[in-house]
Amino acid sequence: MPEPTVLDYVKSIFKDWHSFTAFLRAWADRADTMQLVETSAPASETPPPNAELPVTNYQSPSFPWRSLLALLLALIAQRSFEPVGNPPTQNAMIGVPLYLAALALTIWAFLRREWTPAPLPPSQTNTDPLAVRGIMLLLALFWGGLAFLLLSKNTFTLWNVSAWIISVFLFIRAFWIKESPSLGRKIADSLSRIRITPWTALVVAVFVLALFFRFHRLGEVPYEMTSDHAEKLMDVFDITQGKYSIYFPRNTGREPLYIYLSALLTPFFGVSFLDIKVAAVIGGLLMLPYLYLLGKELGSERIGLLAVAFAAIAYWPGVIERFALRISFYPLFVAPTLYYLIRGLRRQRRNDFILAGVALGLGLNGYMPFRIMPIAVVIIVGIYLLHVRDAQARKQSLLWLGLLALTSFMFFIPLVRYAIEYPDIFGYRALTRVSSLETPLPGPVWQVFLGNLWNAAKEFNWYNGNIWVHSIPDRPALDVVGGALFLLGFFLVLFRYLRSRHWTDLTLLLAIPLTQMPSILSLAFPIENPSLNRTAGAIVPVFLLVGVALDGLMSALGHRPEPVEGPGKRRSVIAWSLAGGLFVLSFVQNYDLIFRQYKSQYEYNAWNTSEMGAVMKDAIARGVPVDNVWIVPYAFWVDTRLPPFWAGVPGRDIAIFRENLPTTLNIAGPKIFMAAQPDAETLSLLQSLYPQGQLQAYESAIDIHNFWIFSVP
Repeated sequence: MPEPTVLDYVKSIFKDWHSFTAFLRAWADRADTMQLVETSAPASETPPPNAELPVTNYQSPSFPWRSLLALLLALIAQRSFEPVGNPPTQNAMIGVPLYLAALALTIWAFLRREWTPAPLPPSQTNTDPLAVRGIMLLLALFWGGLAFLLLSKNTFTLWNVSAWIISVFLFIRAFWIKESPSLGRKIADSLSRIRITPWTALVVAVFVLALFFRFHRLGEVPYEMTSDHAEKLMDVFDITQGKYSIYFPRNTGREPLYIYLSALLTPFFGVSFLDIKVAAVIGGLLMLPYLYLLGKELGSERIGLLAVAFAAIAYWPGVIERFALRISFYPLFVAPTLYYLIRGLRRQRRNDFILAGVALGLGLNGYMPFRIMPIAVVIIVGIYLLHVRDAQARKQSLLWLGLLALTSFMFFIPLVRYAIEYPDIFGYRALTRVSSLETPLPGPVWQVFLGNLWNAAKEFNWYNGNIWVHSIPDRPALDVVGGALFLLGFFLVLFRYLRSRHWTDLTLLLAIPLTQMPSILSLAFPIENPSLNRTAGAIVPVFLLVGVALDGLMSALGHRPEPVEGPGKRRSVIAWSLAGGLFVLSFVQNYDLIFRQYKSQYEYNAWNTSEMGAVMKDAIARGVPVDNVWIVPYAFWVDTRLPPFWAGVPGRDIAIFRENLPTTLNIAGPKIFMAAQPDAETLSLLQSLYPQGQLQAYESAIDIHNFWIFSVP
């Protein structure tokens, strides 16, 4: 027997799971591990003719050391991208080489079929009967035209809303094809098949965790409001007072869906910060089931569950929902639009395109950056047409793309009417970012665009922007675990596309820059790119890639979906233990990011309107008339519409400018004035107007937010 070499020793350890675990046991028992070494026999040697060969019922996969090493290097690399110190610094000199090494190992693991994404579900063929309920279609067009005429003067009424809803219902009914079994029967059958299994318990646990992470300390983090919240709350207040706008033009305008949902919640939370927070959280939670379904469409339920699990605890969706704007309505409708579109193209089913049109139309009523999605839908269908050779499928897809567009248009009728009546308001915000309408472009269009594209590409792993209200400036959008898995998942899907040229892979990859485009197209203000709000739609493809990467790694570790015993069961335990360990690391970091770092930097930067509201509320309780409480505006100080919301008297602006202070002499009753700490001129004027007044310093929880209270008895 030849003397074993070092290479023989290494090969024997990592040959398969049995060899690796045997080595670990021998090492733990301090036994002679050289006994486990198999030497390389000469190629000419053959076993004896009657020799018995070992029999096994399961062929163990080789130990996925390349994949695990790639993950380890990626985690270390992403950890070096975390900002450290004050001012924060990141170490690209360490991170970039490590990521390149991780990428090389990932390519190696992919080529050895050690770490690959789950197989995509097979495509189906289906011939559309081209059936249309003609009478219903004509009625839908009639009611839609009537709704368009009635939806004037930026006002929803009982009549125009009724006509609009009738037109939408008739249009969908005109094109909907009855499936066998029906949708209702499918849902009933699915519910009847639900059993309490470990998988069911895991799914429920993930969604319960999502609820916890979204609602945990929701009233405290963040606590203060900004001018953006004043705009939203004034819109919600208008609805409670009977003003039902189609489009809300305050502060360059906003779509209605989020505002009306917030108004529906006011009986429970009042017109308050918590009210619009809950509405934003609802939008984020409703996205998660479609993220799960998209994971199934990409190969397995496990991809969907992993994507949901990591998105549920992530800092990025967490802070944009807690900031309480309509940002979460961007990924909310990106997810179903992509799901029904991808499923419709794969199954060649008309109804899926109708549902994609419904999601697209609703999304256009949700958040302005979603306006990029009609272009994204056309590009995705174009990708499909370039990859599929079936002439019938290509023809049907083009027809259904038109049906999708018409369906979305039916939901967009009110905003179309508004855009025709007020085109300058409807398109103003977008035009100021993409053109020189507000300020000259800082350079050639192509140069600014490419710079923005590069900066947006770095958003997830390096720099998520500098907007403190809905992000932690100067850090990656993803945590260490999420960032590493995302980048590895991106390249795994890219490698598979280069090998198999499947349209779904390219769709998933291109969905990222497409949903980032509202931020990338900030050509007039490139400093605003990237931003977590205008790129929020990318949450969907980004966390799907996180799920794809981890699912593939679990498969590489030998986990099989069916119940197994022996080595297979141990591998399942190891695979789920690795996933659980990564999840715990992600949870711990994201919890710290949201509930410590984001909370503290937000409190430092946001003005303390809640404390001013408390002063106002206390004054009213002591008999000061509500109209006798004022704040004297000061440059870059508080929004004077916010304290009344905290005081429980919403819908008013309590600003009084310094030059108007003498007019208060004619107002009877006690008075309260609040002024900024450095505003000495206002204090001097008040003391001259009211010699009997009392000046008191309000000491805020944060010193730089102190202010003056001037009381007139």
